[in-house]
Amino acid sequence: MIVIETVLVAFAMFSAIPLPQVEWNGRNMRYALCAFPLVGAVCAALWWGWAWVCAFFTAPELLRGAGFCLIPVLVTGGIHLDGYADTCDALASCAPPEQKQEILKDPRCGAFAVIRLCAYFAAHLALCAALRPDSRALWAMGLGFVLERGLSGLAIARFPLAKNTGLAHTFATAADRTAVGRILMAVCALTAAAMIALGGVPGGVMALAALLVFWRYRVTADRQFGGLSGDLAGWFLQRTELGMLGALVLCQLVEARFL
Repeated sequence: MIVIETVLVAFAMFSAIPLPQVEWNGRNMRYALCAFPLVGAVCAALWWGWAWVCAFFTAPELLRGAGFCLIPVLVTGGIHLDGYADTCDALASCAPPEQKQEILKDPRCGAFAVIRLCAYFAAHLALCAALRPDSRALWAMGLGFVLERGLSGLAIARFPLAKNTGLAHTFATAADRTAVGRILMAVCALTAAAMIALGGVPGGVMALAALLVFWRYRVTADRQFGGLSGDLAGWFLQRTELGMLGALVLCQLVEARFL
């Protein structure tokens, strides 16, 4: 029962999927971060389903790409995009860390957030439309959805926090941070290995891209904000998703040209 409650807590926080609600408490939040990658598994399953539907009806590439682009947004309800937008506003301010934290708390959407969101979706849609959705690519990207959430949960469990409030702090303090960190490190390692085994070279390049964004995430959180926050976690996840997708499409283009 506690396992089911733990999964429901993770989905209630990190997805927009309508599921039974449970009261959050110390027991079911202790390992909720470990269930976060399961939201990525749902995204992966829907990508496979949409690819099959598009192949069955011979859908245009743009329509297929639009579906790939929108699936993660529909699954999550845009929660990570909200953090991405707020963080883009804060980074564009070039203000000290304390003022950047204030910008993150501002519910208004600034000009830089709008600009970056438009640029993000333009790039994401273009890459999704350019993707050749063969089984190797679908395995690699599907596992990528799991990997990015494993890394995000690992960061919340292990990175220093910028403040003693907010959802990141709530989940971090409720978690058994040592055990959660070890579990998510194992999940990330196994997922990256599966990406290489099932996705080949593109899967390995995608895993490397995710790790590079993860390293940059830690540096940015420490230097620009004085620690991690929920908004920064969303910024990381969206950048990782775009980075892995870009790496996958680039590998496909290189293979088509030279192999």
